[in-house]
This record gives sequence, structure tokens and C-alpha cells, in this order.
Amino acid sequence: MLTFIWPTAADRDDSGAIAFHGITAAQLLDEFGSPLYVIDVDEVRDRARFFRKAAQDAFANTTVHVSYAAKAFLSKQVARIVTEAGLYLDTCTMGEMRIALAAGVPGRRLVLHGNNKSDEEIALAIREGFDKIVVDEPGEPARIARIARELGKRARVMLRVTSGIHAGGHEYVSTAHEDQKFGVALLPVGADTTIVDRATALADASPAVANALMAETRAEEDGRTLDHSVRYPYDLKATDVTEDDRILAAAMELIANGPALQVLQAIAKEDDALELVGIHTHIGSNIHDADAFIQSARRMMLLRKTFYATNGVTLPEVDLGGGYSVAYTDGEDAMDVRAELARLAGAVGDTNRILGMPMPVISFEPGRWIVAPAGVTLYRVGTVKTVQLAGVTDDDGHEVAERTYVSVDGGMSDNIRPALYDADYTAALANREGSEETRLSRVVGMHCESGDIVVKTAQLPADITRGDLLAVPVTGAYGRTMASNYNQALIPAVVAVGEDGAHVMMRRQTVEDLLDLDVSE
Repeated sequence: MLTFIWPTAADRDDSGAIAFHGITAAQLLDEFGSPLYVIDVDEVRDRARFFRKAAQDAFANTTVHVSYAAKAFLSKQVARIVTEAGLYLDTCTMGEMRIALAAGVPGRRLVLHGNNKSDEEIALAIREGFDKIVVDEPGEPARIARIARELGKRARVMLRVTSGIHAGGHEYVSTAHEDQKFGVALLPVGADTTIVDRATALADASPAVANALMAETRAEEDGRTLDHSVRYPYDLKATDVTEDDRILAAAMELIANGPALQVLQAIAKEDDALELVGIHTHIGSNIHDADAFIQSARRMMLLRKTFYATNGVTLPEVDLGGGYSVAYTDGEDAMDVRAELARLAGAVGDTNRILGMPMPVISFEPGRWIVAPAGVTLYRVGTVKTVQLAGVTDDDGHEVAERTYVSVDGGMSDNIRPALYDADYTAALANREGSEETRLSRVVGMHCESGDIVVKTAQLPADITRGDLLAVPVTGAYGRTMASNYNQALIPAVVAVGEDGAHVMMRRQTVEDLLDLDVSE
């Protein structure tokens, strides 16, 4: 029997071979070649629907948008599957935009991200009526506005904010701290973040804190204009002010002096060409629980409240990003999406109640969670070599006397994540049951790198040999989409499997493809 990390419709048949919807790994490789990316499209559809329903159930008192993060894996078929499941689609390059449009996804269901968008990408998004263009830096609103005016249209925009709350496994996928390329900082440089943390931890505060308490600050001296008549048109100095009120007002004052609010105000000044629809944050990837999401969401709601206090504008939407974890090995945790989104919804609701604000539209951007568990990569085994070791220990500190290196016909060119992020995977013999005796093994690729590791540690049957097949699960995200031609290796085909059988979703590269790219004499 296969474990929970495999696609639901994957199992072992009577001979011990792994099969997907009744089609064995051997049959797939014989027909479509090796290595091979296998995507269970029924699983993709089911997971997209599940996430959308879980989000809607959790945030039952507001509108919820769920966007599939196309960077995880994109093909025309997957684009159609997720949009038919009710999702929007996030893109961040011209290629992703064009594939989504070629799949028939309407512009109103598309979002454009990116820290370095070209004028051509922005113009395409505006012409096609994208639901949102996510602003990533202070100079971008003016550029989007210029292009929109040239096209005689109005662009819907949202500001990406680095909330200062970051989470996730590897530094390269932790994206909400200030020293990185994405977004605009919520707080001024060197700000005392405990001021905001104290405010986001409040259990309650009086509604009067919404605006007027800021009159006690040096707002006018700092050159900002605060509208104290937005909701509570009276002098708060004549009322009783609690300590909680002062804590909240101090946090709003800090945020009012931050870069993010300044960019929001700049966008608002371009309202003839830009429609400001909300704020966005993304804190990292492969996060197991809602704790960091809750901290980040509270800060975003504070920013929304502060913009209301300074400009009298209620931002309609808050996008809380993606990063929901999946298990890559049997021993890893995976986010319980239903439970953790419910926790997040409770915190967001409480925060807006304390702030005296209506609930915004809430948006999410899952990618990995939807497609990673639907994917399996199949390989043929080549060289099998056992190496004697001395002075080597495993992760638990136990001495390792020998390790079997199992080489396959792929490697870091079809899955860069182990080399790039030190990501863990597992592997299973796919064409037969194998011996009961196992050996400590490392699955490696065919490339000229000692770091060309597919699976760092696996217990594989001791009788594994050349010609056997290996299956590596949970490769649906960031495998094919990050594949390369290192050593001029050919990028494998992607085959869709489901109740309707198997077919090629994306064809295998050929040597002719490589030669056609080389136009030198």
C-alpha cells in the first residue's frame, strides 16, 4: 500500500507495481518515455475545489477569492482545470500570461504579479482586463498609470506589502522580511515592531480610537493630513481614552509613517487611471500552520484601518498570499487547510471588529498545495553502486557503514529543489514489489555534479538493479516549471492521468529542439 503523500488514485497492483488509475508505471514509461512527469488531473481538480470550499466555509461572512499560483506548474489543461473549479490564476511573466490566455482563461480571472514587470506585460494585462495588477515597488504606480492612459483604460491595482512577518522552510522562499526584492515595507526603517505587535495582540478597544486619537500625535507637524471626521467627529481629548486605545493609535501612527501607506496614497492620486482594489502580502512557502498568517493578517488589517483614517478610503480586498504546506515524505507535516483557515478567519474577524472595520474580500494564492501531491516523477534505474564509508553519520547521529547510490536517467535538470533548497523527497520501486531486505540508498541523477541528488535518503529494496523503475512522489510543483537543459538534457514530457486514461499534456523535448535553438554557423 502507498502512503498519504501519493495521489489518491495511485496504488500497487497485485504484482506490486505502482499504478495510476490502473495504468502501471511501466506502461506509462513504455508509451511516453523516461524520465516522465505524471500529473493526476483528477487530483488537481479535487484539491482546487477542496481549497476553495475550505476558504469559503472559514470566511463565511465575506467574499473569498482563491487564485492558483501558476508558477508552481502551468499548462493550458491545468489552467482550464483550476478556473473551472472556481479559481483565479496568478501569473508573473509574459509566458504565463500567454499560456493562460491561450487556455481560454478570461482576463477578469487573471492576476499579474512580478517585481520587474515589463511595459509589454503591463499593457497586455490592462488590454485583457486583468482582475488585478499587483504593484511591487514605489515607482510602479506611475508607470502603470501612464500605460493605462495611453490605452484609454483604467487598471485595477493592489499593493504588495512586506509585513515583516516571514515563515517557511528555506531562506529563499521566505518573502515578507524587508531585506529582499519583493514588495513595499509596512513600517519605517528601524521602527520598533513591538508597538505594532502590542496592538495586534489586543483583545478589544473602543471604536473611538479609529481616528480622533491620532490628533494627539504630531501628524500635522509631519505634513500628513488625518481626517478626523471620517467616522467619529468629536475631539477624543474630551473622552475617556483607555490604554488599549493608546496602544492601537501608536501602532496606526507608526504605520502612517511607513513606506506602504505612502505608496497607497500615491496610487490614490492616480485614480483617473488606477483603481486601488486592495493590499497583498506573501510571507513564505511550505508553512505548516496559521500562526504566521495570523500575525501578518493582523498587520495588514491595521494598514487597511490606517489608510481609512488618513484618506477616508476602505480598501475592498486583502490578499493573504500562499505558502500552504504539503508533506514530501511520510514523516513530514502538512497543513490542515480546513482547520488552519478557520483559525485565520477567526483572527481576521476579531481584528476587524476591534478596529471597527467591515470585513474585506479575502484572497488566497495556493499553488504547491494544489498541484504538488498530484505529481509523481518516474525514472529508469541505471548504475547501482554501493560505497563503503568511515566516519559518516546519518541525521540521527548513527554511524553509516555503507550507502547504495542508485543512479537514474534524470536528476537536477528535472528537479532542482534538492540542490537549490536542500529539499527532501522519497522514492519507491515502481515496477515490482522488491525484496523485504532494504538498503540505505541515495537516488542520484546523471549530471556532472556531486550535488545532483534526487532523494538524499531512502530505504530501497536490496535487490534493486539496472532497468528497474523508481517513482518519486510530490513532484507536481516546481519540477517541470523549474526544469533546465543542464548538460543538454532533454526536459521530460508531462503526462496527464485520470479516470479517462493517460495523454501527453506537454511533449518531451527532442535533440532537434536543442539543435534548432543553436543558430550559430
